[in-house]
Amino acid sequence: MSEHAERARAVRKEIGLGIIGSGRIGGFRARLAADHPAVRFIGVADANEDAASKLARAVGAELVSTDNAEIIGHPSVTAVVVATSEGEHVEPVVEALRLGKDVLVEKPIALTLDDADTILAAAAQSTGTLHVGYSRRFRKRYHIAKEQIVQERLGRLIGATARVYNSRSQALAMLGRNPDATPVVDALTYYVDLMNWFFEGQRIVEVSAIGQRGVLEEAGHETDDLTWAMLRYDGGAAISLGVCYALPEKYPALGHAARLELLGTEGVVLIDDDHTDQVMYSNKGIPHVYLPDHDVNAVFLSSGTPGDWALGEFIGPLAAETRAWLDHLSVGTSCNIAPPETARHTLEVTLAIQRAASSGATVTLPLTAA
Repeated sequence: MSEHAERARAVRKEIGLGIIGSGRIGGFRARLAADHPAVRFIGVADANEDAASKLARAVGAELVSTDNAEIIGHPSVTAVVVATSEGEHVEPVVEALRLGKDVLVEKPIALTLDDADTILAAAAQSTGTLHVGYSRRFRKRYHIAKEQIVQERLGRLIGATARVYNSRSQALAMLGRNPDATPVVDALTYYVDLMNWFFEGQRIVEVSAIGQRGVLEEAGHETDDLTWAMLRYDGGAAISLGVCYALPEKYPALGHAARLELLGTEGVVLIDDDHTDQVMYSNKGIPHVYLPDHDVNAVFLSSGTPGDWALGEFIGPLAAETRAWLDHLSVGTSCNIAPPETARHTLEVTLAIQRAASSGATVTLPLTAA
């Protein structure tokens, strides 16, 4: 047995996992955890009793409840996944941290800086750990791009750009769940996080942006269909980011359609993540990964943001991220999941983008009260 294998076996810990929120992402993570060798107990909570019970049966959970505190506080639960609606993260995260349990919370960490600071204060006092699930980090092409930066093959990064497109159907579902979960705060946030990961050690200090309203506003939501932003890091690098969540409702992407570029003094990385290289048309229709009863005939395969079911296995970034977190807790392996301080800065940047687009003025960070 290798020295690494001996160390891994020596530090292995069993995990009792609490799943708070039985929606699609909580369900994905629960199913993945059920197959992990270190997970020996699963408890599931959701305000919707039927949803909680259905997921509990699917993963063979030992405990199910409509009371988050019952699952979080159970003595067999050592780690907690918080997959509630974006505006409901604070209470379960703070409670789990208060009890010294390890937490993985879905992005964004919160929807306001006050709530994010409440979470960070709880993390600072806790014996448990906190990570924030920005699963795009675990998409293979972005992971490999990070490796090129680590190996210094690009030299000094001087700039970058990224944009993400999605359909109005997904935007309306997102806004219907929480009006503050806008395309910038809830979707462009992935690419702000990626940039902060790529430019690790630097902080964004200046933001300007413009937006355009129409489709989403006509549907009753006071938010932009598209937003373009320019940002500057404290090291001088300039980046541009864009998001449009107003494409036609049957647009073939089942999630993010994105492009990303990294520019360095010694090289460049160009990433096409639009998924147009794998197209299928079916008369029978293809279900949407996020939207129930939303079938499309034409689809870009592999465009589901969390990943895909294939031959009975869930594969893709959410699966890789979940396993990385469980391995980190049970074996002590390294973990590239976003830490809370980075997630707080990412939230601050998205709020600054919205403020800049709304005011037409350049916004400097850190943010002051609006």
